[in-house]
Amino acid sequence: MTEPPEPTPPSPLSAPIDIDGARLWQRLAALAKHGATAQGGVHRLALSEAEFAARRQLMAWGLEAGLGLSSDPAGNLFLRLAGAADDAAPVLTGSYLDSQPDGGRYSGAYGMVAALEALAAIAATGAKPRRPIVAAAWMNGEGVRFRPGYMGSAVFAGREQLSQFLEIQDQDGVSVAEGLAAWRAAAPELSHDTPRFPAAAYLEAHLEQGPQLDERARQIGIVTAMQGMRRYQVRVEGEAAHAGSMPRGHRRDALSATVRIIGALEDLFAAPDVTFTVGELSVEPNAPSVVPRATTFSADIRHTDCTVLARLGNAIRLVCESEKGPCSFTMMEVAATPSLQFHPRIQAACDTAARRLNLTTMPLVSQGGHDAKNFVDRCPSGIIFIPCHEGVSHSAAESIDVASAVNGARVLANALWELSTD
Repeated sequence: MTEPPEPTPPSPLSAPIDIDGARLWQRLAALAKHGATAQGGVHRLALSEAEFAARRQLMAWGLEAGLGLSSDPAGNLFLRLAGAADDAAPVLTGSYLDSQPDGGRYSGAYGMVAALEALAAIAATGAKPRRPIVAAAWMNGEGVRFRPGYMGSAVFAGREQLSQFLEIQDQDGVSVAEGLAAWRAAAPELSHDTPRFPAAAYLEAHLEQGPQLDERARQIGIVTAMQGMRRYQVRVEGEAAHAGSMPRGHRRDALSATVRIIGALEDLFAAPDVTFTVGELSVEPNAPSVVPRATTFSADIRHTDCTVLARLGNAIRLVCESEKGPCSFTMMEVAATPSLQFHPRIQAACDTAARRLNLTTMPLVSQGGHDAKNFVDRCPSGIIFIPCHEGVSHSAAESIDVASAVNGARVLANALWELSTD
């Protein structure tokens, strides 16, 4: 898109942009009612009725703030604050509204409410940014009902084609295509044909999902990088036998071999800069009186250096070979994400905003994935983190406090203003 002639840039605001903290907190509570669980969390899967209700709530708040609303073929929802040069490439912010199964109230949802309140606060100043600012509720951020995650932002950023996702089904046989049709039916007043548009910058807010800000009593985390990830599925095969009559020395016990393999991997990946997780494990036939004939488990490794990550991933096969005993194994890589660095310009805008607001900061590496990864090579991109209690997330125990929520939204609003007035 050809940029329009440069208009006279708006003059800097005399005071930092502030946030209606009480309203932000009330809106987080209101969103948590959609898909609320008895444990105090939310169960709000992508393209479900509960998520549609949360989207409609967000739409109502966006209309109250005078924002333009639209959607696109990938089911992303956009809330748009007009700019003085309204045809200029906009600054993007946002997050997602779906959750993990029985997940927390704030992962994803906080970033969306913070984005909404940031746009509302900028609009309330009466000043107009040079560029439009668009808050996006991305489709399928968590990747639980439909795999993989970050579908909506990947399609919007042009990294993937929507057609490759449409036939993916959830465990009940409902496809992404059917979920998108349900979304269009749930919001008939919206245009669902918003074309892809280039972004001048991308910035999202999220809870840290780790303990560092909480432990070090820092108010804002400025994310410098995102860990790369390699994920494998390993299957170990032995032979079923009677648990009482087959001597241990004669067994081909797949579970015993798996325990040795996982233990050796835990030792190998014990360095503090490496994250290793076995999150899935199945045992066959999974009966108390039968020696296991087979297991299948996941191996997830993460590191900020792609070269190190490749070396660690390649080591898994060597460990399996050395620890399998009389069993056999097969393994395949099921997912891979390279490590990446976020743009210094975005980090500087967040740091400037935090300093102007007298908030303490620290640089952080994101240990998990975020939609921002899909924009890193498309435009200057970044993330800000707020503390979450004891680093717990993706569960009903996930907790943030009002001050942290407001601080993050204030930094987001002021950084977006700076990025949109260049």
